[in-house]
Amino acid sequence: MRRINNKKLVILLGILCLTMFSAFAPKVNAQQPTVDWSTQFHHDLSHTGDTTSTVPMTNKTLWIFPTENSLEYLSPAVVNGVVYVGSDDHYVYALNAATGSKIWSYQTGNAVEDSPCVADGIVYIGSDDHFVYALNASTGSKIWSYGTGGEVYSSLMVADGVVYVGSNDFNVYALNAATGSKIWSFGTGNYVYSSPAVVNGVVYVDSYVDVYALNASSGGKIWSYPVGSPMYSSPAVVNGIVYTGSNNFV
Repeated sequence: MRRINNKKLVILLGILCLTMFSAFAPKVNAQQPTVDWSTQFHHDLSHTGDTTSTVPMTNKTLWIFPTENSLEYLSPAVVNGVVYVGSDDHYVYALNAATGSKIWSYQTGNAVEDSPCVADGIVYIGSDDHFVYALNASTGSKIWSYGTGGEVYSSLMVADGVVYVGSNDFNVYALNAATGSKIWSFGTGNYVYSSPAVVNGVVYVDSYVDVYALNASSGGKIWSYPVGSPMYSSPAVVNGIVYTGSNNFV
């Protein structure tokens, strides 16, 4: 009987195991991942953060785009294969989502620390220079800007042709999305770091120590809830319940 040395035996066993694994391994769907673009902070107007998009099968880094300063307190919006994001280097960037190459950049007057919102071909974003900007999503050219009395850390929401945003001048603003003209403002009496959620004609927003529900058309207060401790979070609204967080450690 012909003998098989140990080295050849290991190779044969390895081939046999690989063949068996291939036969019984689950089949991987070769179709392209589905895409559910994230057009704004926490994905949608309710801030659910829920998406139907599939995730990559590996953690391989595809590309890196360097800015001149940090990217903090914000998340990018990704729409139609383009990543929109701001930076503390005062710029708003549009990047090719597949390659990371820069499509355009727009310089504001200070750091950009909020997440952009993209609607109807326009990028809406705020800056620490006290302004809210509407930029052409394809070219980066400015369509309009609106000056508030404070830094804009609040990520903007756009619903039914209206931009909703908070400012550190203690106000929540509703602006015409096409022109930038003010529709209404509501004074909260404190800082507004929160990104508004807009659900069923109501704007939900945190103002440092209070949660507010405002009429989306008029800005009139529907109710407020005193949390009593600092809030840098944004509310999420699901099934008629408002969820938010604060620094009271409860």
